[in-house]
Amino acid sequence: MLATLVAVVDADGHVLYANAALEDALGTSRRSIANTLFQDCFTEPALLESALSGARGNEFAALRYDAWLKRVSHEALPVHVVVAQTESKGEVVVELLPLEQQARQEREERLIDQAQANKELIRNLAHEIKNPLGGIRGAAQLLQMELESRELIEYTQVIIHEADRLQSLVDRLLAPHRRPHVVGDVNIHEVCERVRSLILAEFPKGLRVVRDYDASIPEFRGDREQLIQAVLNIAHNAAQALAERIAAGDAQIVFKTRVGRQVTFGKQRYRLALELHVID
Repeated sequence: MLATLVAVVDADGHVLYANAALEDALGTSRRSIANTLFQDCFTEPALLESALSGARGNEFAALRYDAWLKRVSHEALPVHVVVAQTESKGEVVVELLPLEQQARQEREERLIDQAQANKELIRNLAHEIKNPLGGIRGAAQLLQMELESRELIEYTQVIIHEADRLQSLVDRLLAPHRRPHVVGDVNIHEVCERVRSLILAEFPKGLRVVRDYDASIPEFRGDREQLIQAVLNIAHNAAQALAERIAAGDAQIVFKTRVGRQVTFGKQRYRLALELHVID
C-alpha cells in the first residue's frame, strides 16, 4: 500500500519484487518486470549498476541519487533513488521518490526569475536611453533656431520628432500597463511622408523615394506612431536590400497607396481596405 515506488533486486539488478506503485508508474505489470534488469528501466542504467556494485562491496548502507525512470507511453519520470542493503544477503531495496512536482515547481520558479530579470534589464535599458534623449532634442531645437535653410530645418525637425517618438516608446517600456494604444484619425500619406523623411535622412545620396499616392483615400482610425514604426521597418529593410544600388547612385523605393475592394482578413471579408505597397 506504499505510495513510494519500491523494488527488491538481487546483487546484479534482477527484479525480485515490485510493489503496486512502481507497477503503475512504469505502466506495466509486476510479472513482466520480474527477473528483468531493473537498471534497464532508467535512462542512465550505469548509475544503478554503480550503486549495486557498491552494495555488493558493502561500501555503504544507503546511497541516494537523482535519475529518470522510463515509462511506457509517457515521458520519463524524474525520481530520487535510494539504494539500501537488506538483512537478506544478496538482496537490495531500491526506493524511488517521484520529483515531478518538484521539477515542475523549479522550472516555473526559473521562468519567473528569468522573466523578472528580463523585465529589470529592459527597465534599466529604457532609463539609459531616456537620459540622453532630452539632450538630443534640446540640441536639435537650438540648432534649428540658428538655421535659415528650409531643407536643413526639415532635418532638425526629423530629429525632434524622432526624439519625441523614442521618448514615447521609452515611457511605454517603463510603464507598459499604464499607457494604452493612442487611437486617432490617421492619414496614411502623412505616415508615408514621415517615413520618407527618415529614410532620406539616413540615405541622403543614391536613393530616391517615389510617391504614388491615391489622394482619394480617407482618414481611418488607428495608432499613428505604431503605424509609422511598422512602415519604417519595412522601408528600412527595402533600403538595406538596395545597398549596392544606393552605392551605384540609382536606387529607388516606391510608396504606393490604393483602395482594395472585397478584401479578406482573418476569415472576415471587407468591402473596402487600404493597400500600402513599399516597393524596392
